[in-house]
Amino acid sequence: MSTPNDRYLTLDALRALIEADEVDTVVLAFTDMQGRLQGKRLHGRYFLDVALESGTEGCNYLLAVDVDMNTVAGYTISSWEKGYGDMEFVPDWDTLRLLPHLPATALVQCDLVWLDHAPVPQSPRTILKNQLEKVAAMDMVALAGTELEFIAFNNTFEEAHDKRWRDLTPVNQYNVDYSLIGTSRVEPLLRDIRNHMYAAGMDVEGAKGECNFGQHEIGFLYAEALATADNHAVYKTAAKEIAAQHGKSLTFMAKYDEREGNSCHIHLSLRGADGTVVFGEGHERSALYDHFVAGVLATMQDFTLLYAPNINSYKRFASASFAPTAVAWGTDNRTCAVRLVGHGPSGRMENRLPGGDVNPYLALAAMIAGGLHGIENELELEDELVGNAYDSDKPHVPHTLRAAREAFAASEVARAALGDDVVDHYVNMADVELAAFDAAVTDWELARTFERM
Repeated sequence: MSTPNDRYLTLDALRALIEADEVDTVVLAFTDMQGRLQGKRLHGRYFLDVALESGTEGCNYLLAVDVDMNTVAGYTISSWEKGYGDMEFVPDWDTLRLLPHLPATALVQCDLVWLDHAPVPQSPRTILKNQLEKVAAMDMVALAGTELEFIAFNNTFEEAHDKRWRDLTPVNQYNVDYSLIGTSRVEPLLRDIRNHMYAAGMDVEGAKGECNFGQHEIGFLYAEALATADNHAVYKTAAKEIAAQHGKSLTFMAKYDEREGNSCHIHLSLRGADGTVVFGEGHERSALYDHFVAGVLATMQDFTLLYAPNINSYKRFASASFAPTAVAWGTDNRTCAVRLVGHGPSGRMENRLPGGDVNPYLALAAMIAGGLHGIENELELEDELVGNAYDSDKPHVPHTLRAAREAFAASEVARAALGDDVVDHYVNMADVELAAFDAAVTDWELARTFERM
C-alpha cells in the first residue's frame, strides 16, 4: 500500500512540522479486537529523538481483554501465568496523517509484532494483510468501501452514561432518510466530521439522513481494502471525538433501540494488479466474480461471528428490517445478504450482514477468505433470488452470538484460511462476551418480572 493522496504526511513532512512547533503530539495507534483505536500519545520531540529510532511497546493484554478492558481467561497469547509481557508497535508510515480536529496532532497506525519481530497473528490488521497477500499472489488487489451508520444525540457522552444510555434526545425527532431539512438541523456536526476527515486524507463522498431518529451516514470513496479498514477505524474514533466537541454523543452500536439498527454494508471487488477489471465486462459477470460471490455465500454462516461480533449485533437480524436474514444473493436486491450492484469497472458485491459495531479488518478478511475459497474450488453460483428474501426458503444466518460462535469454531474453511490460533482467539472472545451476558440481569428482565411474576 502507498500513501493514497497528498493530504497524508510523509515522515520528512512530520519532522518539519515538529521542528516548526506546528505538531507537538504524535499518536501511535493500532486497532484492537473490538475494532477500536488504541495506543499512545507521544510528545513530538520525544517521538523524533527517541521513539522514531527505538520504537514503543504496549502490554500484550491489549489483544486479550473484554470491551471494559478487563483481563479475562482463555487467551493463549496473554495471561497472568505468562506475565503479561509486551508487544511492539510498528508504524506503517503510509498511514501517517494529521488529525485536524485535534490541535497540533498527527497519527500513524501500527502493526503489532512480538519482541522477536514476528507478527502477532491475532492482530486484526495482520489478519487482513495475510488475506491480501493471497490476493496479491494471484496478481490482483482488493478494493473496498464501508457504509457506516450512527445515531447522534443532543446529550454528551457523560450525560448518556449518567442516564444509563436511556431516554436520550436524538438530534432528529423523525425519520430523516434523504431529508435535506432533517440533515440541515445536524449540519454543523456532519460538516465538521466531513471536512476534518477530508483534511485527514479520506475521500469523503457526502452525508445523508437515515431511518432511525437521529440516524445518519457519512460515505467515503472506495479504496484498497487495507486503506479502507484503516480509514474506517480512524473515522469511527474521530466522529465520536468531534461529536463530543459539539456537546453531543453518537453510537455505532448495531441496535440501539427497537427501531432501525446501524448497519455497515461492505462493498468489495477484485481488480488485476494493473487495474484491469476482472469481475466482468459490461453487464456480463466473469466466472471469477461468480466463484467469488459463491464462496462468500458458502462461508457466510462460518464467518458470521466476524460480521456480527457482539450480543447486540444479532438484534438487527429481523424480517423487513433492511438487515438480512437469508443467505442469498440478488441483483440490486436489498432483502438479500449479498447484493450485486454496478457493472463493468463499478461491478461489486455488497455484504449487508455487518452492523455498525463490526471490526472492518476482520469482516474484510472473512469476505476475502470466503471469496478465495470460492475461486480456488470453482464453486458454482446459485441462481439469484428474485423477490423478497425474507419470505424465501433460503438458509438463515445464525441469529445468536452462541450459534455464530459454534459455526466459526467448527469451520474447516475458517481454520484453513485464518489459522487455528486466530480462530481459537476469536472463539474465546465470543465465550467471554457470552459469559458476561449470561451473568447480567437486563432491564427487560426487571420490567418483565419485578412485580408481575
